[in-house]
Amino acid sequence: MALGRRHQRREERRSGDGRVHYRMRQRIFAIGDDFWIEDDDGKRAYKVDGKALRLRKTLVIEDAHGHELAKLKEKLVHVRDSMEIEDADGNRIAMVKKALISPLRDRWVIEVSDGPDLEIKGNVVDHEYSFRKDGDEVAAVSKKWFRVADSYGVEIEPGQEPVIVLAATVAIDTMTHDHR
Repeated sequence: MALGRRHQRREERRSGDGRVHYRMRQRIFAIGDDFWIEDDDGKRAYKVDGKALRLRKTLVIEDAHGHELAKLKEKLVHVRDSMEIEDADGNRIAMVKKALISPLRDRWVIEVSDGPDLEIKGNVVDHEYSFRKDGDEVAAVSKKWFRVADSYGVEIEPGQEPVIVLAATVAIDTMTHDHR
C-alpha cells in the first residue's frame, strides 16, 4: 500500500474533534501473553498483561510506564459471559456482561460503578460495534480503519474514560474469542 493512502486514512480518523484513536491487534494474545495497545501515532499507550497460571482468566492493563490501571477477571459463577473490571486497588469499576437475549446482533452491557451504563451494539466477532451511553455513541470499534488483517481500531469520544472502554473491548474480545 502506498504511504500516502495510509497517511490519508490516519488523517481521516483524526478529525480534530478531540476523538482519541487506539490500535488493537486481534488473535495475537491469549491468557499468559502480553500485547500493546498503540495510539494513532503508533506509540505504545497501554500494555495488556495476560496473567498465566491462574484458575480464571485475568488480564492487567498498565500504562506505558508499567503502572497498573485496571484488572479484568472472568466471573465463573455467572450464567452468561461476564468479566469484572477492577481499578489498581481492587475496587470494581465496571462489569462487562453479554445480554441474555440478542436476536440479530451481539449485545453487551457494561455496568459502570460510578456512572451511567454503556451498551454495546453491533458485530463483536468481526470487530464492528459501538459503545452507547443513553442512546448516544461514545466509542466505536472497527476493522475498516486498518488494512492489516490482524488489527482493529477503537475510537473514543472526548470526555469518555479510555481505560474503561479499552478494558471492556479487551474483555469482549477475550470472551468472544476464548478459543485463543
